[in-house]
Amino acid sequence: MRFSGFEKTNIFNRNYKIAFWAGFWGGNIASFVKSGVEVFFPARFPDRIAPPIQLLNDLGFQAKDMIYSFSDHTRNWGGLGIHYLFSLFFSVVYCLIAEIFPLVKLWQGLAFAFFITVLFHAIILPFCGWSPAVWHLPGDEIFSESLGHVAWMWTIEIFRRDIRNRMTGKTDPEFQ
Repeated sequence: MRFSGFEKTNIFNRNYKIAFWAGFWGGNIASFVKSGVEVFFPARFPDRIAPPIQLLNDLGFQAKDMIYSFSDHTRNWGGLGIHYLFSLFFSVVYCLIAEIFPLVKLWQGLAFAFFITVLFHAIILPFCGWSPAVWHLPGDEIFSESLGHVAWMWTIEIFRRDIRNRMTGKTDPEFQ
């Protein structure tokens, strides 16, 4: 049976434990993928504070002091931690929703990646004052964030499908 639109899967074909597990591992690895994209295509110019750092500052943390050094490179563990938790949370949410609504997997999860990009970079971050309005963002930042979210989400979808299929020995719930 082929699904389209907002149809739900059969409740007896869902496996939330495995979806959570897949989301956990996919989110872990995908956080490195997203960070890796930003190594090649930095998301913003050096004179602008990254939104996770601004969030921490607004919450009363001293984000500038949340640093560590590795191989003589200084990194901010606070900002990296926010990105990591974002990846884990939305990966698990995506995998759980995929068990119920197959539409979330549209284009192997890339539609969800675009949704997250627009939700955060066009709505939430500017609304909270952590980023300029989307029409004031440089093209480089839009490109970096879009590519990063696509690579991040596709990685999660690969983990989701592989872990689910291996652990259950079955296809996705909409195909059972």
